[in-house]
Amino acid sequence: MAPPPPASMPLTQRLMHLAQTLQFGWFVGHLTLLFCTLRYGLSYITFNFYSRWARFSYRTAFVAAAATYGIVVYKAYRARARAGSRPYGGGLALASDENVQYLIMALVWLFGRQIPLALLPFMVYSVFHVATYTRTNLIPTISPPQQTATPGASPGGRQATKTSPLADTIGKFVKEYYDASMTLVASLEIFLWFRVLFSAIIFTKGSWILLAIYSIFVRARYSQSSFVQGAVSQGVARVDALVANQSTPPAARQAWETVKRLGRQATDSTDINRYAGAQQPSKKAQ
Repeated sequence: MAPPPPASMPLTQRLMHLAQTLQFGWFVGHLTLLFCTLRYGLSYITFNFYSRWARFSYRTAFVAAAATYGIVVYKAYRARARAGSRPYGGGLALASDENVQYLIMALVWLFGRQIPLALLPFMVYSVFHVATYTRTNLIPTISPPQQTATPGASPGGRQATKTSPLADTIGKFVKEYYDASMTLVASLEIFLWFRVLFSAIIFTKGSWILLAIYSIFVRARYSQSSFVQGAVSQGVARVDALVANQSTPPAARQAWETVKRLGRQATDSTDINRYAGAQQPSKKAQ
């Protein structure tokens, strides 16, 4: 993330300098996604799912999501091109980039039918991206850190930097809740897979194609994210505990063992590393 403009510049120029960067567009995209998700949530809780404002908010949220991840992918491509290296090193490496994966899913949700749950993982990411950008770029641009003399230090000694209390509070929030929020995102993505599976079972139009695409996405997330792996393990452990109850019918236990066996076989057969020979580099979703 680019540093804020120099504190020696006037405030207006600092703001103009900040607004002219791609990173600011990325920030505005995440902010737009947050506002549109909240607006859609208002329509959802009032049962106006398909009102004009609800449809507009839902689609605009995913337009913003596609724009933000598109900016990240573009910046990564441009950085590789400037370094003289081959951008992404081929199709497999491109597909293994988490930002590319989220860009594709944002476009899938944008042009597909409305599934409100699909907004939530993007919203959680946006909360932290907006918070981080506000702390590291927006606040230092509006109120640059002040240089203060260290007590007991010599007049020519090194000065301490006094940061904004609001920036410190935001930093503590991000540090304290990041892991829990990423676990929440992983759980939401897994739950969303079951939501899509249910749509496929009842033969909703286009649901089988969506299930195939989203299954590939979830499989990629499982191979790359320790949070998704942890969420799956916790879910399996909870079902194991329920099935282990003496009141559980033997048929249910056998069915669960079959589901686990098929799941392990599907996971092993779709492991890209078996075909690529090595783990492909991926970038943290932004």
